[in-house]
Amino acid sequence: MRAADVRSVASDEGAVLLIDKPVDWTSFDVVKRIRWTFGVAKAGHAGTLDPRATGLLIVCTGKKTKTMHRFIGMEKEYTGELELGIVTPSFDLETEVIERRPCGYVTRRQLDVAVRAFVGKQLQKPPMYAATKLRGKPLYRYARRGRTVERPQKEIVVTTFDIVEVKIPHVRFRIVCSKGTYIRSLVHDLGQRLGCGATLTELRRTRIGEFGVDQAMTIEALENTAARTAARTA
Repeated sequence: MRAADVRSVASDEGAVLLIDKPVDWTSFDVVKRIRWTFGVAKAGHAGTLDPRATGLLIVCTGKKTKTMHRFIGMEKEYTGELELGIVTPSFDLETEVIERRPCGYVTRRQLDVAVRAFVGKQLQKPPMYAATKLRGKPLYRYARRGRTVERPQKEIVVTTFDIVEVKIPHVRFRIVCSKGTYIRSLVHDLGQRLGCGATLTELRRTRIGEFGVDQAMTIEALENTAARTAARTA
C-alpha cells in the first residue's frame, strides 16, 4: 500500500483495505483496530470470517463503506483442512469434541465421490454457533446456553469442492462458493455422508472476486506503514 493510500483511509473519501486476518481475531476486531490506528469513525468489513479462520478480509472506511455490498456479493475461495472421525457442536475447534468415530476405512476415492454431492446450487442451514441473527440475537448466544433453535435454510452455490491431499484422518481441500456459505457446515455434512463425522480444523480465505490474499496486508504491516507515513508528514 502506498503512503497516499494510507492517508486516504482517514479521509472523508475513505479507502478499501485488503487485510490478511490473523487467527483468533474476529472480523470486528480487525475493524476496531483500523478505526483506532487511523482515528476513523466510519469503517466496516465486507463479509465475516470466523475467529479461527485466516485470510482475506475487505475493510472499507469513509464513503467507501457505501461500496461494501459489491464485495459481499462476490464469489469466495477457501483452502483448509478437516479431520475425519471427530464431531464438535460448532463444526470446528471452537468447541470440544463430543463424539469420536472410526475413520480408517475412508479412501481418497470415497472422498472424491462424496464431495461431488456438495457441488452446485443447494440449501444450507447455518450452524448453531454462527453470528447470523434470529429474533435479534446471534445464533451462538442460543447455542452457548445449550439451546438449539430452528434456523431457516439459505440458498448457496458451491462451484468447486476439491480434495487436495489425504493423510487420514486429515484431509486438505479447496472450495469456491457463493456468499453466505458456511464451510464448516459443508465439512460437517461431508462427515455425516461418509459416516465417520468430520470437523473443520483450519480455514483460509484466499480470494474474494478478483481480489487475492496475496494482495493483502497483515495488521502489523498496515500499522507500520501508517506509523511511517505519520512520521514523514509530522
